[in-house]
Amino acid sequence: MMKQFVTAAFLAISLLPAAAQDAGEIARVQAGQSCPGCNLFQADLAYLDLENVDVSGARLRQSDMQLSTFDGWNLSGTNLSVANLFGTRFNRSNFTNANLQRAILVGTYFGSSSLKGSDLTGANISGADLSIAEGLSQHQLDKACGDNSTMLPKGLTVPAC
Repeated sequence: MMKQFVTAAFLAISLLPAAAQDAGEIARVQAGQSCPGCNLFQADLAYLDLENVDVSGARLRQSDMQLSTFDGWNLSGTNLSVANLFGTRFNRSNFTNANLQRAILVGTYFGSSSLKGSDLTGANISGADLSIAEGLSQHQLDKACGDNSTMLPKGLTVPAC
């Protein structure tokens, strides 16, 4: 009986749709087109210069977005966990309720971006410039880590990495 149950459970799980990336959706974003709610898992968006793209609610988990300029992006509700955003510029972007858990945000510039409700648990913000970011709280920063070159709004601090 147990063997039949395990076999049935394995078959049911294997019939579920895969959660892998969608190459067509990634290509749309690489071309500067919006793609809200898209599956951009492990997308290569490094070294790009794209403005005003809406990827709200998208899955950008483990994506490589390093050394890019993404001004005016809508990333609200987006899963950016474990993503590499090293040295990326996000001026006037919206990270409201974004998942940035364990993201690499080293040297990232957030300009006047909104980080209200974003989850920074385990994120490395060493050398990042959040000095004029909006909606950032001490509670969020207590879950991240940084260094003495991290720039924060007045009165806020971050634990050392």
